[in-house]
Amino acid sequence: MRHLMSPLDFTTDELDRLLDLANDIENNPQKYAKACEGKKLATAFYEPSTRTRLSFEAAMINLGGSVLGFSSADSSSAAKGESVADTIRILSCYADICAMRHPKEGAPLVASIHSQIPVINAGDGGHQHPTQTLTDLLTIRSLKGRLDNMTIGLCGDLKFGRTVHSLISSLVRYPGIRFKLISPEELRLPDYVRIDVIEKSGAPYEEMDKLEDAIGDLDILYMTRVQRERFFNEEDYIRLKDYYVLTREKMSLAPKDMLVLHPLPRVNEISVDVDDDERAVYFKQAQYGVYVRMALILTLLELA
Repeated sequence: MRHLMSPLDFTTDELDRLLDLANDIENNPQKYAKACEGKKLATAFYEPSTRTRLSFEAAMINLGGSVLGFSSADSSSAAKGESVADTIRILSCYADICAMRHPKEGAPLVASIHSQIPVINAGDGGHQHPTQTLTDLLTIRSLKGRLDNMTIGLCGDLKFGRTVHSLISSLVRYPGIRFKLISPEELRLPDYVRIDVIEKSGAPYEEMDKLEDAIGDLDILYMTRVQRERFFNEEDYIRLKDYYVLTREKMSLAPKDMLVLHPLPRVNEISVDVDDDERAVYFKQAQYGVYVRMALILTLLELA
């Protein structure tokens, strides 16, 4: 039995096969319409979520399976003090596979140790968000045709952004990847990612605090929001939340084939006047998230 805790749980060859499967699902949806008939997905979401939870549900329904679960900790027995280990033991009696989001880093890993069914980490605190990374990789590969030899700009909250940490860890495995790390001093990439991942891999990188200084050199611009829920005080959040806003004017400085990605939700870091730009692909990205989660469910259930 296999779980997904980190995008690095797949080798690059396995990742290629997963993304190939996701592309086949995109092009031939009817071929997979009954692939999970009789199977159940449990969604154990201890934190609020729109895209991740609903895309998992859509993925399982598209495969002909069914969904059960909870969408917040206070609507589960966690509110009564039940441990993650006990919860997954119970869910193992009811479902065939589980997607878990939790505010504590490592909680899905604890669940996987005690589980009788495959567990997918759907986000654990500021640590990892592997299915978002799979979505990002599928989006880039589908629209750019490759995952190597690119300059990637990561902008916004690089300190707490689990999507950023997961994406960097995955991309450094491909040749010719360069990073522009764009953030205020207070939200810089943590040392354990910058030193232990980027520098260890030998990938060139540059830290900067102005988006305008980087945007002209990018193949991909990955925007993130400043996350209120990760701050210890409201003053710091208010001071930093509007530090970066991508506007049509800034997009005029970018290459004509640059793509703008965002894990969403957007607050105000991308102006709505950018939405009509053909380089803005964050809503397509959300659709790719369904295909890649369908492929992941099939892979972990050994149905593909």
